[in-house]
Amino acid sequence: MFTKRRILAAATLLSFPFGFTYAQAATQPAAQTAPKAKKAASVHSRTSIGSTQALASVPKIRTRKARDASGDSGESVIVTGTHAFNRKARDSAVPVTVVSSATLRRSGQLNLADAITRVDPSITVTANGADAGALTSAIRMRGLNPNEVLVLVDGKRRNTTANIYADNGPQQGSTPVDLNMIPAGAIDHIEILRDGAAALYGSDAIAGVVNIITKKTSHGINTVAQTGANAYNGDGWQYLIGADGGLKWGNDGFVHLSGQVYHTDHWVSNLKSTNDHRWTPTSSWPANSNKILSNPEETRENLSIEWGKGITEGIETYGLITYAHRHSEAYENYRTPTVAPSAFPYGFSPLETIEENDFQANLGIKGDNLFGFSWDLSTLYGQDDDDIGNKNTFNPNYYKAYGFSPTTVRAQSYSLAQWTSNFDARRNFRIADVVPMTLAFGAEHRLEMYKIKAGEPASYELGGTQGFAGLTPQNAGQWQRNIWAGYLDGDFHPLPHWDLDFAGRFEHYTDMGNTENGKVTTRYDITSKLAIRGTISNGFRAPTMPEQYYSALNVSPTGASGLLQTVGAAGKTIGAQRLKPERSTSAEGGIIAEPLKDWHVSVDVYQINIRDRIIGSATVNGQQALDAIALTGVNLPSGIELDNVTANYFANVASTRTQGLDLQSDYLLHLHRFGTLNLSAMLNLNRTRISHINTNAFGDPAANAQTVGYLTTGSPRSKLILNAYWTYHQWDVNLRQTRYGETKSLLTYEDLAPTAIKYSNTEWAEFKNTPAWLTDLEVGYRFTEHWHFAIGANNIFNQRPRHVNPITNYLGPKIYDTDSSGIPIYGAYYYGRLNATF
Repeated sequence: MFTKRRILAAATLLSFPFGFTYAQAATQPAAQTAPKAKKAASVHSRTSIGSTQALASVPKIRTRKARDASGDSGESVIVTGTHAFNRKARDSAVPVTVVSSATLRRSGQLNLADAITRVDPSITVTANGADAGALTSAIRMRGLNPNEVLVLVDGKRRNTTANIYADNGPQQGSTPVDLNMIPAGAIDHIEILRDGAAALYGSDAIAGVVNIITKKTSHGINTVAQTGANAYNGDGWQYLIGADGGLKWGNDGFVHLSGQVYHTDHWVSNLKSTNDHRWTPTSSWPANSNKILSNPEETRENLSIEWGKGITEGIETYGLITYAHRHSEAYENYRTPTVAPSAFPYGFSPLETIEENDFQANLGIKGDNLFGFSWDLSTLYGQDDDDIGNKNTFNPNYYKAYGFSPTTVRAQSYSLAQWTSNFDARRNFRIADVVPMTLAFGAEHRLEMYKIKAGEPASYELGGTQGFAGLTPQNAGQWQRNIWAGYLDGDFHPLPHWDLDFAGRFEHYTDMGNTENGKVTTRYDITSKLAIRGTISNGFRAPTMPEQYYSALNVSPTGASGLLQTVGAAGKTIGAQRLKPERSTSAEGGIIAEPLKDWHVSVDVYQINIRDRIIGSATVNGQQALDAIALTGVNLPSGIELDNVTANYFANVASTRTQGLDLQSDYLLHLHRFGTLNLSAMLNLNRTRISHINTNAFGDPAANAQTVGYLTTGSPRSKLILNAYWTYHQWDVNLRQTRYGETKSLLTYEDLAPTAIKYSNTEWAEFKNTPAWLTDLEVGYRFTEHWHFAIGANNIFNQRPRHVNPITNYLGPKIYDTDSSGIPIYGAYYYGRLNATF
């Protein structure tokens, strides 16, 4: 059974430091997988194995003051990217970075997706996005699509959102894990694996893996309150209130509860350059009425409960349940008074809304001696439900036919659920009593279920509501598939300083067939201060069910864009074919060094080849697009310009090659009576090129030049983060400089362009977002052991993306290319935060 002493020791393991260091730097030889490695200490150090790792032995306990000063996350035992026991981050054979919850707090960001981009250069987000896609937080890693990043929670696959990014752009087709659906207070730390890991985790782990490790303490209460706003506009107010705490469950168990409420107001650009092109001096409405260049308003409520309890000697049960609700609203283009004079005599701005409920329940039982194997049997069910609606809207044709039109409608609903069950086992051996090894194996079954529900009739009949036309009954349906998987992994130490790992995984999809994936990883410690490592692997990403079955129609004041089902008759008329899985081959090599005491450096180069990348196909426009959209049962509203009607579908458009470099360095300076200074530098260089363009069913290229740009230049070519964290008595100061590299886009010629190229889908205007530096500063003071207050500013000097040419700015208000660049369009953000710990 689990003693109080063992519970406290495991709790100490999960008390990570306040500083940020990098797991790649090495100080010791690779961890040995000796057969007499210590077994798990308690339920409080639990993480999964095989989704996949088991328990780590408890390291030497350090005082809180010592941990806070060193910030040494490189000495943390990791569970991501390896099945080996007791592997420290700094000794990893693959690049893994450990980010503590305190580091995330110092980012100044209220939501997790934005916070993680402030502390890891390989991760970016788009500047703003569009329509319903802008309502889901999505991260990109190494310039690849959000669908190519796998998110785990305690080593278990996290369910994804049902809210698909339907608009054209670099993220089209994404239904990623919404990181902001997890209470920030529940997070102990995050392990970021930058390596292909499909052989370990299955589909989606092409760019890398983000593994969120939750708190498992049985005592204490932590609270946080933060508020802030954009000082230049005076809007975009945000606030967060959260708390978490642990309780004992008998003598050998714990319960940990977390909850938070997060809200942000609309931020709307008030620049004079956002004036609407349709405005004239005689107009009855203000020139800056169009608010589409804005950030959505949203409110989130997140809850989680986690527990662990020993049920007999060497066997314990555990569970984690999370629930989140979100309401969000995003402005669409302004409609002039002529659209609905009876209801909106001064014009109106439709609001696209989402009511989202997301939950996941994970139940498991595990032990440390099944024929000598540590084992873990678990099942989890996760589901995301979305109601997409229109608020402050109108259906003019419906009004003409029936004499009325609703101003609030439900436009569509969808649900995406995943039920995953795992069995994982591992143990240490010695081959011929000489070569230490860890053997791990496991099996997984996943059932995925997708459902689309049509909108209310007024949302789609007779042209549909303004801003967003609802889905018709023809587009509704429900689908499911089963995935069966098994894996085997052997981690060997042929020599004391040489680690060699072979992993293989087989998966069968009932709709996509079979896939086999393998991975070979090695690391050799030349000295205790210098090591080399390398990996070669192949991977895959199965098309999501939303990519196969979703369709939508977005209606603007003068045009419409249809996203057609890949498997539907409408999509087939313009060349759609059944989707194939993406398949990847990755190679990576690195050097890890400690040139001086407390100075750690790592450099990794990588190449990721992906065949059959899935994104929106080349668009068609005009009559061809109109005829295809008509096959879905939708009639377009009056006043639409035929050349401004486009249609496309999801397709395996091309093969790409991504090459890059990750450099990370940190140096801890002991300033003695002047405190400590933790310096770090992180750099990601990234380049994606097209190696092959596929053809559609008619033999035409599946991607055009604009689509190629989405895949290759829509993400920053480089991202550099320089950070200095100084602590002195009760004071702490964090200064961060972030440089975003160049992005390029091919933008559509819009309403002010000459007639010959207006709305063209063969000619585009090249646009460059030049590099920019962002400066963040936070100053904190600890009043007592329990209370800490901080004030800060992100992007102090109010840097924003470059303005686009007016002829590529539809209707005038969208002065930024919101699909590219990681630079936030809202500029500077100022905040204050109060933390209390008891």
